[in-house]
Amino acid sequence: MPRLIPTSHADLMPSRDLLPMLERKSRSDRAETTAAAHGVATDPAFGSVVPPLYLSSTYEFAGFDTPRAYDYGRSGNPTRDLLAQALAKLEGGADAVVTPSGMAALDLLLGRLRRNHLVLAPHDCYGGTLRLLKARADLGHLTFRLTDQRDFGGFEAALSDAPALVLIESPSNPLMRVTDIARLSTLAKAAGSAVAVDNTFLSPALQQPLSLGADYAIHSATKFLNGHSDVIAGAVIAAEPQEAHDLKRWANVTGAVAAPFDAWLTLRGLRTLFARMSSQERSAMTIAEYLDAHPAVRHVHYAGLPDHADHEVARRQQRGFGAMMSFELEGGVPAVRRFLAHIRCFTLAESLGGVESLVAHPATMTHLDMGPEARERAGIRDELLRLSIGLEHIDDLMEGLELGLGAC
Repeated sequence: MPRLIPTSHADLMPSRDLLPMLERKSRSDRAETTAAAHGVATDPAFGSVVPPLYLSSTYEFAGFDTPRAYDYGRSGNPTRDLLAQALAKLEGGADAVVTPSGMAALDLLLGRLRRNHLVLAPHDCYGGTLRLLKARADLGHLTFRLTDQRDFGGFEAALSDAPALVLIESPSNPLMRVTDIARLSTLAKAAGSAVAVDNTFLSPALQQPLSLGADYAIHSATKFLNGHSDVIAGAVIAAEPQEAHDLKRWANVTGAVAAPFDAWLTLRGLRTLFARMSSQERSAMTIAEYLDAHPAVRHVHYAGLPDHADHEVARRQQRGFGAMMSFELEGGVPAVRRFLAHIRCFTLAESLGGVESLVAHPATMTHLDMGPEARERAGIRDELLRLSIGLEHIDDLMEGLELGLGAC
């Protein structure tokens, strides 16, 4: 596998333990406990149960030529590092970099590629991912190709051009297509390619791409990891220690690191990740079954339904089906307008993964920049709506949907 280009920076501090007490206070290797309690009661100064927020941009040296564990906030911050440690443990990786956004997390990987490096990406990827790839390619920083990653023959053919990086998005946004991560990772590594998986939709609570053979897991931490729609942040988790070290060095060079308060808020949100995902998934299954049987709905995209094309793959590589789905209405755009005018309990807004339920129209919102031709190739039709299921009572969500569908 070709290594993504490492960088050097003389001022970067070597890796270090964030808090000497952390290992001694470690409660368990179980993921639920890591999410709920990593860093809890490790404050050596005052015994604070909740990890303190370190806002300082700079740190005092112990003396001439004697830096402490932290010297400057871009190079390292105790709060940000605590979140990185928690995410690395949850994903089963060596370490993580916490970035200012999910797009910054992806660009942390892309920014280390050279002009002759090829990126293979899914043909139905998130609109922001495609926009970033196009922008980098237009500047001559890389080349990219879109492939249907469920077409193994076509994917293998594309690997003959020795891509430096394979991007996987599973489930995909917004069509919830599930990619066989283990199979594609095996094929990619045999061709010498690194593999990065966008795990935003499921989070490590329901899927661990690194355990399936990926080299990197990418997150928009804005979504399920934080879970409260009040933070913009991202993360990259690397499977191998050297790759994690190189990513941290590159983040220091570029300054692509999250603010301490955003990291603290994300860590706070992470405490309830498993409880939130469990409740949201239960409601999502009920809603998917309801939509699947409704005469105003043409098709439901949710891998939890037994007749979904990727149901078996999802059952094999995921620990659940998540809280995201999309569906197509009979009646086209006029039906979409009527539905959105009458639906209740769902807010028309972009983003996802928060405690509140959201509805989005990808063609005019999240995937507008793709253009009509690219959306058509990807299967993103004008009558498609995407739902992010929150924590409201299931009866209220169902009543809200019924009001919208009744107007169609």
